[in-house]
Amino acid sequence: MTSKMWSSLLLKQNKKGTTKSSGKFRVYALKSENSTINRLENLLDMDITPYTDKIIAEYIWIGGSGTDLRSKSRTISKPVKHPSELPKWNYDGSSTGQAPGEDSEVILYPQAIFKDPFRGGNNILVICDTYTPAGEPIPTNKRHRAAEIFSNPKVVAEVPWYGIEQEYTLLQTGVKWPLGWPVGGYPGPQGPYYCGAGADKSFGRDISDAHYKACLYAGINISGTNGEVMPGQWEFQVGPSVGIEAGDHVWCARYILERITEQAGVVLSVDPKPIEGDWNGAGCHTNFSTKSMRDEGGFEVIKKAILNLSLRHKEHISAYGEGNERRLTGKHETADINTFSWGVANRGCSIRVGRDTEKQGKGYLEDRRPASNMDPYIVTSLLAESTLLWEPTLEAEALAAQKLALNV
Repeated sequence: MTSKMWSSLLLKQNKKGTTKSSGKFRVYALKSENSTINRLENLLDMDITPYTDKIIAEYIWIGGSGTDLRSKSRTISKPVKHPSELPKWNYDGSSTGQAPGEDSEVILYPQAIFKDPFRGGNNILVICDTYTPAGEPIPTNKRHRAAEIFSNPKVVAEVPWYGIEQEYTLLQTGVKWPLGWPVGGYPGPQGPYYCGAGADKSFGRDISDAHYKACLYAGINISGTNGEVMPGQWEFQVGPSVGIEAGDHVWCARYILERITEQAGVVLSVDPKPIEGDWNGAGCHTNFSTKSMRDEGGFEVIKKAILNLSLRHKEHISAYGEGNERRLTGKHETADINTFSWGVANRGCSIRVGRDTEKQGKGYLEDRRPASNMDPYIVTSLLAESTLLWEPTLEAEALAAQKLALNV
């Protein structure tokens, strides 16, 4: 396919819009020098629902790096409503860095189902976790441990809510330089880009909007999106979600974003500091609350949680994303990686408490330490474990409370 064949790239919803399966998101050629693209488009747009009960299930899992997403498709005999209705499957773990070649079979366990915004109809996206043939979770399966924590009666009783702010950077293909930046050069300094509008301020809005709609179609609990401080950087928010659901929804939203950027010919980066220098990094701020925090007198519970988090700062930092030391420098709205801090309305702290929470005496806290490439299963379950299941010694608690000026 020559470059002339592409006169324009657009993000498109199915033109017909007459069936329930009309929510499909794809980049396509507006005009072509031959009919090949149009014929291919017709096949991709085809609604198979009137002709067969069979559906396509896209099985999705996390690869060996802990951040890469893999998927493959299979035919299911009829529509399903729950992951328990789906068969387990397998893949070659030696090709994803998750198993040796002489014993390479890894088993996929379906865990969550979402509507497929690319194929439409009754077709589905399936979030899976990964096990050995003997039924043991493989080392990169972080969902299994998270599910154990979230099934603990103490955690269940507290109904933990999460709101996750996923930042990401769009890069130009080939040069790996942010979208909208001159190749090898830099745009004007930060300031006009955050939530900005205009061709000289907003780069990649079509991708962000297509992703927003696709997530809503899929059934992901996406709650918003915005342009970020660094040009070419965006954010979407997922939540409030309860327990393990938060991780399932974030991973599926990431997968959909990978597919949309694939179609748009743009590279998605979740590197926590994609551009060195006086540019903001990319985080995944995680808002967290429990039932006790949301009830009357909850601010005291929040302060106790902050105390616990301060005592496990190193454990959290080690689990909050690779390369985070390049981002958590104490600059660009971050706290220093080696120092725990908290504050009200202070975006330069490890943990931020909102003004409304302080005023109302109840609410939530925001953990600003997680990097954009963090695993939401790890971060959400670790927050629950540290604040609901882990208990410090009285001496350690007293010293930390004095240091942080927390009257607990």
